[in-house]
Amino acid sequence: MKAFLETRNGAMVVSGILLALRIAIGWHFLYEGMAKLFVDGWSSYNFLLNSRWIFSGFFHWIANTPAMLKIIDFLNVWGLILIGLGLFLGVFTRVAAAAGILLLSFYYMANPPLLGMDFGIPVEGHYLIVNKNLIELLALILFLIVPTRWIPGLDRLWKLLFRKDTAGPVDQGIERKPEPGTVGRREVLKNLVALPFFGGFVLAALKKKGWMSYEEQFLKDTDAITSATMKSFDFSDLKDLQEKIPTTKIIGGIDISRVILGGNLIGGWAHARELIYVSKLVKSYHSDEKVYETFKIAEECGINTFLTNPVLCRVINGYWRRGIGQIKFISDCGGDDLMKGIKTSIDNGASACYIHGGIADAYVRSGQVDKIQEGLELIRQNGLPAGIGAHQLNTVQACVAQGLNPDFWMKTLHLKSYLKVKHEIDTSRVTDNEEVMYKNVFCEDTRETISFMETLPQPWIAFKILAAGAIDPRTGFQHAFESGADFICVGMYDFQVVDNANIAVTVLNSDFKSKRPRPWLA
Repeated sequence: MKAFLETRNGAMVVSGILLALRIAIGWHFLYEGMAKLFVDGWSSYNFLLNSRWIFSGFFHWIANTPAMLKIIDFLNVWGLILIGLGLFLGVFTRVAAAAGILLLSFYYMANPPLLGMDFGIPVEGHYLIVNKNLIELLALILFLIVPTRWIPGLDRLWKLLFRKDTAGPVDQGIERKPEPGTVGRREVLKNLVALPFFGGFVLAALKKKGWMSYEEQFLKDTDAITSATMKSFDFSDLKDLQEKIPTTKIIGGIDISRVILGGNLIGGWAHARELIYVSKLVKSYHSDEKVYETFKIAEECGINTFLTNPVLCRVINGYWRRGIGQIKFISDCGGDDLMKGIKTSIDNGASACYIHGGIADAYVRSGQVDKIQEGLELIRQNGLPAGIGAHQLNTVQACVAQGLNPDFWMKTLHLKSYLKVKHEIDTSRVTDNEEVMYKNVFCEDTRETISFMETLPQPWIAFKILAAGAIDPRTGFQHAFESGADFICVGMYDFQVVDNANIAVTVLNSDFKSKRPRPWLA
């Protein structure tokens, strides 16, 4: 092999391999840049915001500084295009290689494929330390070391035309070299070998962009995952966030956002009416990584609290341990054993606990309000705010009548203007809460709930405000806050968080407070 490589044919093989590598990397860079250039509103915002390695603070600063982000986006797009052209055609190859190494270094430092750091970065496969950015970076080092005259390209052609020192491995064995300034046709063609590939690139790019526009019509903005790119769909991105959700400390002095992320969709409790497969579907969608991504987006939108069942303690603690974020956790303490649920929640870092609405409803129906009091006492003994949840208004009324004084209430609230309620059951005959749940009438006494909650001095978290997805958020949010709720708890997919945050901010900034039947607590 060594002897072969020292021959002219061997040198030509090596030269051809290097040429193919340079064209391939150039093709990738060039298309990366062109794809970003033609996507309306493309930005590296999400990519930078998801950085969590040693320079994360710097990358976050860029993402949150609009003027700087605009500059970085411009440099990124045109840097990719110019580097790609340089490598593709073999012009200013060393400059292009050095610039490519620098750019890839930034990509790698921003989001390296290290353990626990790839939760929010959609990729083509699974990486561990080594990813395509690192591989291309190492490959580009070759083009800093190997003389450009050894590889066909415009740099080599230039040297043949204007310099005397043109010898390279591919020239070995040639008895007569052309004089400077006179280059044979074969030599010219050899150094322009990249042009047919460039033509193929242009043709392919045009087909993808316009001539065969299936992607443009049906898969808009879902191009391949590329460097400094986060997957984007036709829903609002973090860069579209109007402002963050405000927070308040009215529950036990804990800073809680006015909008709380609900846990039913994440936990697989979908309340999807007669569609029996939906709970399994949403649970399959919500892998740990997807939950972490949803939490992170929520926190970026100012939603700093997640309300859920102790079943999800493992996922929440995984999010904290990996240092992704610090979202707070309110537990409903649900399960077969209330006291066990409370202890599990406390042991796993809950910021506040409450008696699950279904459990509280059942205790009231069976005349065991004292069990609710025992739960409140256990929560408070551990220094946490303690609340009571309810689907039925008489649960709240019975607790008040018995002198229970929670730190906050969880009570269902929603309009009954959605389609299912056109065939609404006679709620006066409902004795089983599960029948109400089955009918998707989670708040069978909306007006009475608003009137009674007006008399209570404790904060109120309204939930089921969208009737399990039957009510538009614009309507549901407005109704809940106007009706006296201090917080709303809403289940959301990752792609709904920004839109819902913007809706909530719009409602909170509107002139609705004069319509509230109870004071706005803090």
